[in-house]
Amino acid sequence: MQEVFASINGVFSFIGPVSDFLWDFPTNFEWYSSIPLIGEISLAVIVLLGSGIFFSFKLGFMQITYFKKGIRTMTEKRSVDTGISPLAAFLLSSAMRVGPGNILGVTGAIAVGGPGALFWMWVSAFFGMAVAYMEAALAQIFKEKKDDEFVGGLPFYGRKLIGNKVWVGVFLSLLYILYALCCLPAQGFNVVSSVGRIAEIATGSTIAVDSAFYYIVGAVIILLTAVAVFGGIKKVTKWTDKMVPVMAVVYVLTVLVLILINLDAVPYFFKEVFSGAFSPDAIFGGLFGTVLAQGVKRGLMSNEAGQGTITMPAAAADASHPCEQGVIASIGVFLDTIVICTLTGFVVVMAHCWTGSGSEAWFALDKLPMFTESLAELTPGTAFNAVITILITICFCLFAYTCLLGMISFSEIAANRISRSKTFINVVRIVGLFVAAFGILCNMAGLELGNLWAFSDLGNILIVYFNIPIVYVGARYVIRATKHYKLDDGTPFTSAVIGRDDCQYWDDKASK
Repeated sequence: MQEVFASINGVFSFIGPVSDFLWDFPTNFEWYSSIPLIGEISLAVIVLLGSGIFFSFKLGFMQITYFKKGIRTMTEKRSVDTGISPLAAFLLSSAMRVGPGNILGVTGAIAVGGPGALFWMWVSAFFGMAVAYMEAALAQIFKEKKDDEFVGGLPFYGRKLIGNKVWVGVFLSLLYILYALCCLPAQGFNVVSSVGRIAEIATGSTIAVDSAFYYIVGAVIILLTAVAVFGGIKKVTKWTDKMVPVMAVVYVLTVLVLILINLDAVPYFFKEVFSGAFSPDAIFGGLFGTVLAQGVKRGLMSNEAGQGTITMPAAAADASHPCEQGVIASIGVFLDTIVICTLTGFVVVMAHCWTGSGSEAWFALDKLPMFTESLAELTPGTAFNAVITILITICFCLFAYTCLLGMISFSEIAANRISRSKTFINVVRIVGLFVAAFGILCNMAGLELGNLWAFSDLGNILIVYFNIPIVYVGARYVIRATKHYKLDDGTPFTSAVIGRDDCQYWDDKASK
């Protein structure tokens, strides 16, 4: 079995370099990198930050002016006949957004780019809220009704905006499904390994990864996942409606307790973050590009603004206006990065593990041990440290499991653009389960397929490069829809509002 895993790992050895090339392009060319300051900023950063800034101004900074209205809309009671409620869509998208990247990504960004990377993560998230608004509104504008559900997102609005070509929708669907399948092994691995770690802390003993315990846990995980995903999007949302609030609240409260215990280190946190982002050494010493890139890259991996990967749950919502879900999608970015990622940053920076005499040993660790080592530094007493560690590990487990559910469910929605046959949809679900099981087997074999999992980085940037241009193509329609939403004159949203004639669901709704 180990030979099989090693062979697969070897086949994908090219993924890491390709991903790094696309993320760093064109800073990896001397003619560009020699340009002072600008030469440190990659195309990916320019596309993501630049688009966020552009859309923020075009929308009149909706992420600020309509933030409170978005909260009210999301929390109001509403009966839903088709699709899911706006709140359920928010929680479903958060199931994917709030994942292991909120811990691993932030820890890795600080390890590579220093605390200053956290500042640029905030900046990318603030402007990313505008991008999330744009793509979620597009998902709503061009969503389609399927039985008692809505389907939509990148493959659907991509097809409508690019000449209504069938192959465009099929290509974008396959791109997302491939991306999800290459991310699923990591989530399966993370779920089973975190359950094992919880059991070890609870029992005070080490459990072998090839023991019966891990086989039973792995089987239960796959069984529970199958029950959820074969129940369709509404069944998955019933699970995420319960898990997402629990994992978010537990994580926030646990880290807040640590911050209160170490309140004297809070000024140090802000000093290191801002000095790391703006110090002369960072800006003129060749480090600025690294700090900026790490903040934007890991921010994207966490909140996914600009990827189009969170547009599927946005389309599934029974919204009263397309822009309603756009505002709610922007709040999802805020929760993920400004709140949860920042709390992770507090732990890592305040612990001081990344600096001082023990820093070399800390940098030699993997990302999760880096974070747990930081937890230990902030936690007084062995018993209290065990409690904090087990709570964080439970959150990490839920982060990974909800991501697993989200990726398979979103693949199902994307697959509807290819075929709505129940057989085809079931095949997509089964393949997702098998790939997740593969990640669980990797854990039992004691292997981490880093080269295969590097595909998530590659998938992130590839989808960005396809999605962002499509969002620009559809921008005029979102701007027109936004003007109608702001006017709030009681007239229903229809195709005519944006100057098109193919928003069938909204036209049918208005005519009733």
